[in-house]
Amino acid sequence: MKAAVVTEQGLVVKEVPVPKPGPEQVLIRLRAIGLNRADLGVAAGHKHGAMGGPGAIPGLEGAGEVVEVGSEVPDSVRPGMRVMASMAASYAEYALADWGRVAPVPDSNLSWEQAATLPIALQTMHDAVVTHGLCKPGAAIMIQGASSGVGLMGLQIARLMGASVVVGTSTNPEKRARLSEFGATLAVDTNDPAWVQQVLDATGGRGVDAVVDQISGKLVSQTLAATAILGRIVNVGRLGGAVAEFDFDLHAARRISYIGVTFRTRSVAEVREIVRRMRADLWPALTEGKLALPLDRVFHLDEVAEALAHMKANRHFGKIAMVTT
Repeated sequence: MKAAVVTEQGLVVKEVPVPKPGPEQVLIRLRAIGLNRADLGVAAGHKHGAMGGPGAIPGLEGAGEVVEVGSEVPDSVRPGMRVMASMAASYAEYALADWGRVAPVPDSNLSWEQAATLPIALQTMHDAVVTHGLCKPGAAIMIQGASSGVGLMGLQIARLMGASVVVGTSTNPEKRARLSEFGATLAVDTNDPAWVQQVLDATGGRGVDAVVDQISGKLVSQTLAATAILGRIVNVGRLGGAVAEFDFDLHAARRISYIGVTFRTRSVAEVREIVRRMRADLWPALTEGKLALPLDRVFHLDEVAEALAHMKANRHFGKIAMVTT
């Protein structure tokens, strides 16, 4: 099969053996692959959890047909099914996924490219917004970095779960102007010194009940100030920096729960439970077309360098995908 492999010369598309599924794994013939920012580090030779290093194949999600299943895979996953899944090493024509991460493509009209961009966003944001952010009817939720594909899904999930105030942040004016299309009731520019006050004004002075923070860095103390007493900050990403000054006194005074989440240190059983909860809450809406992500651009696997450069430039809105045929 063709795969994009990390070498000393960079990322190279070459022929490698098709992987064999273990007892609880599913072999998928990938038709499309979703791109995520973590792929940039792996493609550059860095580690991302257990992934990475020379010989690694980047990629975290994709969609295609089930080819083969392991001996302990439930009957609900069968050869020939159209599926999408989160998985390692998806920059390839074939990849393995744990059966608990595999879901049927919910709509026969959904393209492979669209389906491939959904698994990571759905899992990550349901876990952050609902499980840890405790989103419920009438809640006020803020998504820091809302114009990313994952962020746009977070906005939609918050509205679906009944949040009455949904704040999305973006420093790009064109992207910020589109956040209302995906459920934002307020879009703010975190480069504007008044942004915290804008959030407080929108929540009657309380601040938001929960923040899903994909930025962190120098914004962290301002984010604390925009969060309600007894609110929550769920740290999903660190695009603004992994190290910064933190106002511990403000954190204590507002009695904020600061929660770190990542899939890198979760067990197979934990990830299966995340996927199960997500499907229980979101699958009807997804099937009805109420949850969707804009597809910014589609590349071929042979154009992986161009696809990664496009993502690194950060000019895209929504998700980027690659196709294998």
